[in-house]
Amino acid sequence: MTKLSVNINKIATLRNARGGNIPNVKTAAINCELFGAEGITVHPRPDERHIRYKDVLEIRPIIKTEFNIEGYPSDSFTDLVLSVRPDQVTLVPDAHDAVTSNAGWDITKYRLFLTDVISTFKKAGIRTSLFVDTQRTNIEQAALVGADRVELYTEPYASAFNKNAMEAVEPFVIAAGIARDSGLGLNAGHDLNLENLRYLHQNIPWIDEVSIGHALISDALYLGLENAIQMYRRQLKD
Repeated sequence: MTKLSVNINKIATLRNARGGNIPNVKTAAINCELFGAEGITVHPRPDERHIRYKDVLEIRPIIKTEFNIEGYPSDSFTDLVLSVRPDQVTLVPDAHDAVTSNAGWDITKYRLFLTDVISTFKKAGIRTSLFVDTQRTNIEQAALVGADRVELYTEPYASAFNKNAMEAVEPFVIAAGIARDSGLGLNAGHDLNLENLRYLHQNIPWIDEVSIGHALISDALYLGLENAIQMYRRQLKD
């Protein structure tokens, strides 16, 4: 069964816009789990414009399900992950000023760098996932540098879904097959929502985990957080 990991960055964005501690990020993480989320994802960035390093340290002890930390493996990020020891770290090639993740790794170019970073995390017992596009080379290279999983960058699928869903999903089905044949676990994320999530899952039912933040938290404004989480979970059931 595909797990739903809720990215709570947008909760922190709202808190930071006003200052103080409303909404409370720790409470949000607890409630997401209480309402059915099977994991919590955070993506701390160097400018701490949403999730802060302090948040990550405070959230870790209260998480009962899976904890996934995303980010670019800078020295400070690596130190944070090693101190927190989440269940999973998802490495993304974001520039320090990126608004959101918008590309997968060029693993051939960064092969030595990623091999060293992944080795460090694996020695600490942390499962490692690499954010990738659908190119065969990057997926096969992910296995060679030691990654446990890849996370497919699904923005191209989401953007093309309403034009032709079958054509939109096809390269992702192929990529998912390559990942499976390479012995890699499979995650997916970016711009997945209530409209396109079920179709992706129907075509790639062996996805281990989807990470969803922006759309789910936005839906929660209208539907309520508990209802939104349950609606997303239903998309992942046959």
